[in-house]
Amino acid sequence: MTLVTLFVIYLVLGAFAGTLAGLFGIGGGLVIVPVLIFSFGLQGVDPGVAVHLAVGTSLATIVFTSISSVRSHHAKGGVRWDVFRPMTAGIVVGAMVGAWTASLLSGRALELIIGVFVILVALKMLLGVDPKPERDVPGTGGLVGAGAGIGWASAIFGIGGGTLTVPFLSWCNVRMQQAVGTSAACGLPIAIAGASTNVLTGWQNAQLPEMSLGYIYLPALVGIVLTSVLFARFGANLAHRLDAALLKRIFALMLIIIGIRFLF
Repeated sequence: MTLVTLFVIYLVLGAFAGTLAGLFGIGGGLVIVPVLIFSFGLQGVDPGVAVHLAVGTSLATIVFTSISSVRSHHAKGGVRWDVFRPMTAGIVVGAMVGAWTASLLSGRALELIIGVFVILVALKMLLGVDPKPERDVPGTGGLVGAGAGIGWASAIFGIGGGTLTVPFLSWCNVRMQQAVGTSAACGLPIAIAGASTNVLTGWQNAQLPEMSLGYIYLPALVGIVLTSVLFARFGANLAHRLDAALLKRIFALMLIIIGIRFLF
């Protein structure tokens, strides 16, 4: 498969991930990581590094896409900066440790972990399982600890953390609009710390394809970023016109299929 063909695939992937992110309010990493693993397989990338490369590249794309999202949420007063600041302290450390943890796992082990996570997210979407607001926002120590856990898991899965941060903030009685906006802001330090660590842990790995910067594949990064930001707005507009509940169920079923594919 030629580089031009692959780049077109990455452009389409970015458009698809951006649309889903806008449509369902989820991070594109849930889509980007599985499709990148598949495309790297077609490209002939060594299976031992394909999953790590997909996770690192996904985190790098989130650096760019989250900037646009944060600006939009901030303009609408949707970011709780008082919550964001202490969480970021934990997120940076957690994401760096998470990316390092992922580098220690075999490609197959990482694939299994991601597969289980994708299925759990899909079941949550299908069943509508969300934590009920039961408590107030914790103090600085609690937010730092929560940020560390969210950053650690997000860096392993190659996501911006929205599927973890939004339920946590909602559980802490943060208004949903502000939970989503604050989660979007938290995605930026997760992505920066995770992507940077993936550059270091994958540096000069002989199994990586050309045009890789550690565990970040630059052609995929550029192609996805070019289209995902534009199509996120398209997805947000589409959400107001279509039956979101039906679409969410369809998407959840698709995630279950992807997760099963990872497991077996």
